Amino acid sequence: MLQLRAYEPGDAQHILAWLKDEFAFRQWSADRYDRFPIAPEDMNAYYKKARQEDGIFCMTATDDAGIAGHFTLRFPRRGDTSEARLGFVIVDDKKRGRGYGKQMVCLAVQYAFDVLNVQKVSLGVFENNAPAIGCYRACGFGEVRLEQTEQYSCLGQVWKCIEMQRQR
Repeated sequence: MLQLRAYEPGDAQHILAWLKDEFAFRQWSADRYDRFPIAPEDMNAYYKKARQEDGIFCMTATDDAGIAGHFTLRFPRRGDTSEARLGFVIVDDKKRGRGYGKQMVCLAVQYAFDVLNVQKVSLGVFENNAPAIGCYRACGFGEVRLEQTEQYSCLGQVWKCIEMQRQR
């Protein structure tokens, strides 16, 4: 059973170890970092800046053996606390296939609704990440059409996002 706690700087070394190649790294972070691999200090500096500028909530999921997953929540529009944006979702690669992703995402949604008191949780997921899309659907997220599809340049390709959300 997973439990959530606030992210700690020492978590970065564990989380980054789960990203075995640049493809997985980019599915996790899109273009938020300019190079791969990154060091724990890079992740911690990014989060420190994001906390100051965006009020990001960085969370770590743990099980009996230790760190098992990670995600962030932020308010995507300054001054509007009705929506939380889920991001940087990852589960320990050795623990995938055990339902940890679904459990962690459901805990993230519960945290957003009960603690942050939002009305909606949204996220963007790359079209090439079928396991994540399935996980989000299993947690009650549905696809939303946007006027313009969010896309990123990753590994010499254009990766398109699927926008998903879940209402309270």
